[in-house]
Amino acid sequence: MSASTNTDGLPRWATLALLPAINLFAALVVSSLVILAIGQDPVSALAFMVKGAVGSGTGLSYTLYYATSLIFTGLAVAIANHAGLFNIGGEGQAYVGGLGTGLVCLALSGWPWYAVLPVAVLAGALFGAVWGLIPGYLQAYRGSHIVITTIMFNFLASALMVYLLGGPLIEHGQMAPESREFAESTFLPAVKEIAAALGYRTPTLPLNLSLLLALLCAAGVWFLIWHTRWGFQMRTVGANEAAARYAGISARTTIVIAMAISGALAGLVGINELQGVQHRITLNFQAGMGFTGIAVALMGRGHPVGIVLSSLLFGALYQGGAELSFEYNEISPRLVVVIQGVVILFSGALEHMFRPALARLLKPKAPATAGQRA
Repeated sequence: MSASTNTDGLPRWATLALLPAINLFAALVVSSLVILAIGQDPVSALAFMVKGAVGSGTGLSYTLYYATSLIFTGLAVAIANHAGLFNIGGEGQAYVGGLGTGLVCLALSGWPWYAVLPVAVLAGALFGAVWGLIPGYLQAYRGSHIVITTIMFNFLASALMVYLLGGPLIEHGQMAPESREFAESTFLPAVKEIAAALGYRTPTLPLNLSLLLALLCAAGVWFLIWHTRWGFQMRTVGANEAAARYAGISARTTIVIAMAISGALAGLVGINELQGVQHRITLNFQAGMGFTGIAVALMGRGHPVGIVLSSLLFGALYQGGAELSFEYNEISPRLVVVIQGVVILFSGALEHMFRPALARLLKPKAPATAGQRA
């Protein structure tokens, strides 16, 4: 996920910027061929996706709303990866973290949102951290594989939420598996309320203040990983666990801490989805954001700036794809999943396919010898 060692001489800027851009272009070319194969004009279809994602205030709001949750889950995957761990449990950690956020919003009815928010953030982060810490402990102290345990914990989170929303938390007198609505005072301000306070009228949009929280988390992860001792220990363990132990770093403790932080970040998805938009605890509110966060982290090379940019891309794919399926009856919403899969393919499994050719293209030419000049 992080940039590869430049043994081929490829400049760092090319690894971090040019190579992902080439991979994205290749993914769009392949996606265009798929659209062409079903009898549609790929240029107009992709142009409509772009327009639907960023061509209006409404479209941009939805794009940023989707990107907010993806920033949280992308950062969660990146933190674990820097410690040499592949956390595939962001979906479950986001689910359980949302439970913590929702319980706070239900318990603090009547409190103003600005008083509820810090408590909800702490609860969401704590619940998510616990759900990430347990697989981290099993990996560090029991030798369990982190991929297996985090997948299992996704299913456990799903079962837990089905039980709670089918019984203890279900709203009295209804059949839908969801909690009662939060008190209106606890709702996180959305774009509509912010714009109204500034004298502008806008339609009801999902984008809310949690975007600022996501950007603060991105800045915090950047500082943690590259400017703190803990971050150095994580990167050392991720690079060479044996060398880290030789240097006196507790690899076990580092693994547990990394997974706890990873789970805490994923757990903040509930701030955006529940306190910000749905205003009640519902089943599957995370809607696959934990899994998509893996692709976001891959494409962002594990760096917060890259994760924010790739979150915007995938947010645009979500929103643009929804608009595309409404406009083109012949294009199924599943085609958007195909396009996302192609982007993931070129950004993940095939991320270095163009690297040798790019390295040869950018390799500085050796100066001609005296004999050659003659």
